[in-house]
Amino acid sequence: MQTPEIQAVKQRFGIIGNSEQMNRAIDVAIQVAPTDLSVLVQGESGTGKEFFPQIIHQFSTRKHGKYIAVNCGAIPEGTIDSELFGHIKGSFTGATADRKGYFEEANGGTIFLDEVGELPLSTQVRLLRVLESGEYIRVGSSEIKKTNVRVVAATNLNMQQAMQNGRFREDLYYRLNTVPIFVPPLRDRKEDIELLFRRFAIDFSEKYNMPPIRLTDESKQILVNYRWNGNVRQLKNITEQISVIEHSREISENVLGKYLPNEEVEYFPALLKQRGTDFGSEREILYQILFDMRKDITDLKQIIHQSGAVQSVNNQKDINFSEFLQPHADDVVQPDIFPVNNTNLKKFDTKNTFQDVEYQEDTMPNEPMTLEDMEKQMIMRTLEKYHSRRKPAADELNISERTLYRKIKDYGLE
Repeated sequence: MQTPEIQAVKQRFGIIGNSEQMNRAIDVAIQVAPTDLSVLVQGESGTGKEFFPQIIHQFSTRKHGKYIAVNCGAIPEGTIDSELFGHIKGSFTGATADRKGYFEEANGGTIFLDEVGELPLSTQVRLLRVLESGEYIRVGSSEIKKTNVRVVAATNLNMQQAMQNGRFREDLYYRLNTVPIFVPPLRDRKEDIELLFRRFAIDFSEKYNMPPIRLTDESKQILVNYRWNGNVRQLKNITEQISVIEHSREISENVLGKYLPNEEVEYFPALLKQRGTDFGSEREILYQILFDMRKDITDLKQIIHQSGAVQSVNNQKDINFSEFLQPHADDVVQPDIFPVNNTNLKKFDTKNTFQDVEYQEDTMPNEPMTLEDMEKQMIMRTLEKYHSRRKPAADELNISERTLYRKIKDYGLE
């Protein structure tokens, strides 16, 4: 629900859209602003997370204090402590004078820690102390200083996973996440995509002094169904590219498609419509597609086996066997079943190709043979050829001597 207060915030900060999720995020920011609670803004890159610390600062009692935004991911690990907490002269090479850190400069105001998930663990300990007691120590000093700063942090990381992997302290996460704000990705704000495009088109027409571009009905559908991994930032960049490069001001689906990578277009809606199936999530869709693919492969195997399709092998002089057997280090790929039902086949030579050779029925039966059986026979013949000397046999089989030894043991050829 969009209240007059939310609408006023959108106009003030240039936020476009009527998404319920975005309205909810703005409402939470307005409600928490008068307090001094720490806030963690989470969302994908390019969703507009930077608006929310500004909203919180401007609607707080600290609005007349300093507002400092720090990109934690852009500061080298060796200097991040000095940037945040300051240092004293001589504390490290290049420290020619005392320097205040951002927490000291922002005293009485708000500090925005963007990409907070990129902070080193040692810096996270220092930050936790500031949040709990307002105390910090400059690099190279032993003097405890105090600061009164409102902290708003943002990240595009999966913080639960980061904590499980030991990249982020759990106690710091819960201290920062006193009030969480989630900024939705653009693909979850489909009703806002066309509004944003029109706004950007108008802005760039004024910037470059040219008529604004407009979309056909077909290209609007493509725009809305695009996945937008780069979110609003990506949409803005693409709108600018089209505005500058294209001569025609009406953008067809073919023209728009040149600026959108095909692999990122959401084909699921059309696929579901074609199948007449309703799924609750993309994961269920993927499961169904994989299941269908597996069924198709099974059917294809049956057709090949029934029709004796391996006959076609006899008519080919050089077939790369590596797609069925690829020995590497200590591992050998083991596909399921390779049907062999013909006695006039090709023999695997040292160059990984088949050579014409006649096999007897007792060595190559008409029954389907597994790749393991084929491999066992190949090893046996090669060992016989070199009178059980493993080094030349391994060289001819294009595998390591260690791998050959293991396979001899596995197949009971000792």
